[in-house]
Parts: sequence; C-alpha cells; structure tokens
Amino acid sequence: QVQLVESGGGLVQAGGSLRVSCAASGRTSVNYVMGWFRQAPGKEREFVSSINWSGGRTYYAGSVKGRFTVSRDNAKNTVYLQMNSLKPEDTAVYYCAARAADTASGVSYYPYPIEYDYWGQGTRVTVSS
Repeated sequence: QVQLVESGGGLVQAGGSLRVSCAASGRTSVNYVMGWFRQAPGKEREFVSSINWSGGRTYYAGSVKGRFTVSRDNAKNTVYLQMNSLKPEDTAVYYCAARAADTASGVSYYPYPIEYDYWGQGTRVTVSS
C-alpha cells in the first residue's frame, strides 16, 4: 500500500506560477510510475502528466505541454508539478496517482485514471482571470 498526499494548491492570477507536491509513504520501495490528473467542476478527471521511476521519461497532455514540468525526488519520495503561465482553464482539483512500474515491458505512459492503483485526496488550484 502507498499513501499519497498532495499539497501546494491555492489561488493564483492568470500568468502566474504554482508548484504542487505529492508525498508518498508506505511501501515506497516498489518502482512506481507517478501521474498527475485534474478534475474541474462538472468535468471528467483528465491526464495532466506522468513520470517514470527514474525521472527520465515524462509525458504531458497537449494542453499543458511547455507550461508544466513534472519531476521527482525519490530520496524524498516526492513528486512535483511545476505549473507556469497558468490560465483560468487550469482551475481544477489536482490529484497525484501511482501505479507499479512494468519493468518487463518498460512502458511508462499511462494516461487513464483506471490504470493507477493509488490516489491522493487532491489539492485545489484556482486561477483567476
């Protein structure tokens, strides 16, 4: 079992920056792929970004590519999502998620919520215009 706790959300003006974090605890010795998703009111949860165990592979949704950066510090069991040039449409609850890495196949791109086993409680990001 892995427990995930997000932090760092808040209110920011359009064009501003924010960094959200996801701290993992529990069975952290397993290699995990970490994902970030977001869910706006009345909308489905959508993929934002993911990162493999080593941090060498990162993936982004088209809507955030070039503005958001995902990273991880395995020594601290923490994953970060740096969000720059924020837009009002980025307003949502941001969730981090984890799934065990498939070391046999090397696949590390998992853009669907159902592909993840563990979820945090979410942190709210509000971007004002």
